[in-house]
Amino acid sequence: MKNAALTTAFVSLACILSAVAFAAAPAGQTSAKVTPDMIQTGSDIPANWVQPQGNFDYVKRDVMIPMRDGVKLHTVIVIPKGGHDLPILLERTPYNASGMAPNNSPHMTEAVWSGGRDWAADGYILVWQDIRGKYGSEGKYVMTRPPMGPLNPTKTDDTTDAWDTIDWLVKNLKESNGKVGMIGSSYDGWTVAMALLGPHPALKVAAPESPMIDGWMGDDWYHYGALRQRNLDYFIGQSSKQGRGESIPRANYDDYTNFLEAGSAGAYAEANGMTQLPFWNRFAAHPAYDAFWQLQALDKLLAAKPSNVPTMWLQGMWDQEDIYGAVHAFEALKKAGHGANNHLVIGPWWHSQINREGWNMGPLKWPGDTTAAFRRNVMIPWFNHYLRGTPLPQALPQALIYNPVQQRWDGFADWKAASDQQLTPLYLQADLGLGFQAPTGGSDSYVSDPAKPVSYLPRPTLARDTRWRTWLVEDQRFVADRPDVLSYTTPVLTKSVVIQGAPIADIHARTTGTDGDFVVKLIDVYPDVDPDQPEMGGYQFPVALDIFRGRYRQSFSDPSPIPANQVQQYKFRLPTVNYEFKPGHRIMVQIQSSLFPLYDRNPQTYVPSILFAKPADYQKATITIEHGPDGRSAVLLPVVETGSDG
Repeated sequence: MKNAALTTAFVSLACILSAVAFAAAPAGQTSAKVTPDMIQTGSDIPANWVQPQGNFDYVKRDVMIPMRDGVKLHTVIVIPKGGHDLPILLERTPYNASGMAPNNSPHMTEAVWSGGRDWAADGYILVWQDIRGKYGSEGKYVMTRPPMGPLNPTKTDDTTDAWDTIDWLVKNLKESNGKVGMIGSSYDGWTVAMALLGPHPALKVAAPESPMIDGWMGDDWYHYGALRQRNLDYFIGQSSKQGRGESIPRANYDDYTNFLEAGSAGAYAEANGMTQLPFWNRFAAHPAYDAFWQLQALDKLLAAKPSNVPTMWLQGMWDQEDIYGAVHAFEALKKAGHGANNHLVIGPWWHSQINREGWNMGPLKWPGDTTAAFRRNVMIPWFNHYLRGTPLPQALPQALIYNPVQQRWDGFADWKAASDQQLTPLYLQADLGLGFQAPTGGSDSYVSDPAKPVSYLPRPTLARDTRWRTWLVEDQRFVADRPDVLSYTTPVLTKSVVIQGAPIADIHARTTGTDGDFVVKLIDVYPDVDPDQPEMGGYQFPVALDIFRGRYRQSFSDPSPIPANQVQQYKFRLPTVNYEFKPGHRIMVQIQSSLFPLYDRNPQTYVPSILFAKPADYQKATITIEHGPDGRSAVLLPVVETGSDG
């Protein structure tokens, strides 16, 4: 042990002496030499980095396309390498064109986002463009810029910008065949609809997916006058910066608490700085369906100026953001005599799911990927027919609507608009019953308290809630036992009831207040036990639902107070469906007065603008639903004669 300790001491001493000797060595004795190539006085980042792309199967270009007024729009173009006589697929977006081809892969199908992969595999030139004033484009951004006219005194709009873009593309892309199709969902679907108001001759086919068509009647901003206050985040995210803005900061985890504590939606918006946003100020000044909204309603504008471009109006059956636009645009064009070149497609999807995987819709599971199958078997062949001249495997019917119960696509040669439907009343009955026979009388009441609004989802409701996409198919048992929710139910069905079209809520009610909202849900109640999918036992599946603001019962443009304690009729359309209530199930209709915090609370006291209601305006009200001589409340169903025994 002593020898070991002595050895360690000698080694340590040697190391110290060596270090001292090295430190004391003259500088001239070092062997290190500095040569000129070692010296860098500039930046290690080159001015223009060029990535070798010899093994890439596509060419990517970033260009600035000039518009007729000199403004240049940033455009990303992805072209299959070596391609020729290729069709062009154009999407115009406020959501960052560069993000549509985000991956640095040598393979085009892997380089583009999910919505472009099947198109890339089919050999399309893919083009994405930032609209005016967003991301890389020049110019001034205006939210869903109105068409040239009373609300837009300039000489450009998204119709002219689409025209100018297509004109440049067909003249400058030598790899193309000079034919263009347009596609896009949500706001991007709106840009497709705008292009159809004055299409370039090279625009041969179009597919607006879940397009924003009428923001007041039933798309993003309002539903029949009830404000979708959850979208206030979108105002700031979209309008506070040329790129993407931030969301509104949350003081509480639960948005139910955040909006309740804020009071009115207007107070919430102003507390978060939204008076700085020109769009919010215009928006807030027009709570009713006046000229500000009417002159932007694209279904009316398209019907007044229909195009000859073959168009597929596409949306999800449970589209939580834009469930109104595609159906109403299609119906308006059909009524205008343009049913031959306009088609309606409704898939079993949430908003924009068509561009992603489609294996299920909430608890409903499909036998395959419905979106991928539709894109490859229907949509792309249909585009190819008009852009490449290839024959169609089969003609696209006027309407193609998924049957979620039979799990199949149903084609319709003549899909009737809601105004032309044959409707069968499903009446509210005594003892919270529901049936096709006329009711004998009676009424039911509940107290609606704005301090305790009914949530649209089980709490907590989050700003970035993963359930947002599928909230429209949420099991409604979470509210069924609330005293301010009425649930009317049929006996167990012995035969199937098949509905195809838009149910109509026809509610006769009185209130002790002078304003109020009415939420009506058409629900499929599953048997208590489901051996194939146990979690569906007793599930209250919402087939269709919507909300209606009572002040607009007589006129959407000229609201009026509700006369207290007098029966009034509230009649409004529910979303379009193709659905079968099977034997062994029951049909339910739920009625309530709030869907919070998605929709703002009605104070139930008439005020000029609910956006800026004061705390004292929010009052309890007793709501009485009539199903007798004073008014036979019902949901009018588009029943077809295809029912069968179980």
